Amino acid sequence: MKNMKKILLVIGGGIAAYKSLDLIRLLIKNGFLVKTILTKSGKEFVTPLSVATISGNKPHEDLFNLDDESKIDHIALSRWADLIVVAPATANFLSKLSIGKADDLASTVLLASNKEILLAPAMNVRMWTNEATINNYKTLISYGYHFVGPVKGDMACGEFGDGKMSEINEIFSSIKNYFKNKDLFKAKKIKALVTAGPTREYIDPVRFITNESSGKQGYEIAKALNKSGVDTTLILGPSNLSPVPGLKIVNVITAKEMLDAVKINLPADIAICSAAVSDFKPSSYSKEKIKKNTKDFSTLRLDKNIDILEFLGKNNVHRPKFVVGFAAETNDLIKNSVTKLQEKRCDMIVANDISKRDKGFNVDFNEVELIYSNGSIKKISKNKKNYIASVLAKEIVNQFLSNGKNLN
Repeated sequence: MKNMKKILLVIGGGIAAYKSLDLIRLLIKNGFLVKTILTKSGKEFVTPLSVATISGNKPHEDLFNLDDESKIDHIALSRWADLIVVAPATANFLSKLSIGKADDLASTVLLASNKEILLAPAMNVRMWTNEATINNYKTLISYGYHFVGPVKGDMACGEFGDGKMSEINEIFSSIKNYFKNKDLFKAKKIKALVTAGPTREYIDPVRFITNESSGKQGYEIAKALNKSGVDTTLILGPSNLSPVPGLKIVNVITAKEMLDAVKINLPADIAICSAAVSDFKPSSYSKEKIKKNTKDFSTLRLDKNIDILEFLGKNNVHRPKFVVGFAAETNDLIKNSVTKLQEKRCDMIVANDISKRDKGFNVDFNEVELIYSNGSIKKISKNKKNYIASVLAKEIVNQFLSNGKNLN
């Protein structure tokens, strides 16, 4: 009983709700503990008695039920689970989650939860492809929700298309894979190192060379990796970003400090160099503020700065098993990024065009091209940086896990 995984299953309203009974059976058969929340609309399709009979536990139904609240309140219920699954997740339910609405027990538990949440959508094809639902889906991805499906198939309404809830075996496989990866990260102690933000290279005590990087993209990637169970350290240049509970953050200022912090935190399995390290630094540093009428200040001499990505990619002793670099370009995005990937010996380059100010540096949006060492390219279209980070973190972990030698 001690090592059994605990699933809190939320049964939403929709014709696919009857499949949740089969999911409960499959979970229990495979050694999971299951508790349920039956929504008001879910009761229109399955009965509390059928859920209780199959799960062995009376379903929780009403946020304001005195008997339920006296036994286990909505906060305790959200803490009990190892994973929360919503099947089916209706268009209305996704909409409520996307805006943080908590007007019943199910939405209150999810909003109060500190656990991962897996959503299995089920709705009419027109509802799934509606722009509002698409935006809700992207928002929930950016919040860290996981999805399984929907899939293409025949609808109960007689139409055909995307929107059908995934088959129970597929949902069960997603649940198993979630715990498999969690256990793997824990057993193998998979460690990730993320650099983010700008660096400052000082000319004198008050002046420095820097750039417009806010550190948001790397910050969100580190958060997403940490939430997935990867032991993550974020090495962060000067920024206004807030600390994240459970995420180790090392604050630095200069490129040298960032490199020193990287060295201290090696070895690592995954390295993601999203920091916009200043390419150049002043040739000399004045301990005293340089007066503006100083004749020697008419020319600023610069030296090439240290290259942290190159240090990691070409490290023969402690090279991380998967090295990801970032390329911020104003022209020839793919060409310049491929060159960087090859020269720095990366496994992947995340390339973004910073020629337009609506994406990239110091804004909340980004658009990136993922360029792999095998020559393949994937695009993540313009979206909020937390959404980009969620997709990117999942892609990096999948790439790492798919390479069997990384797990030896």
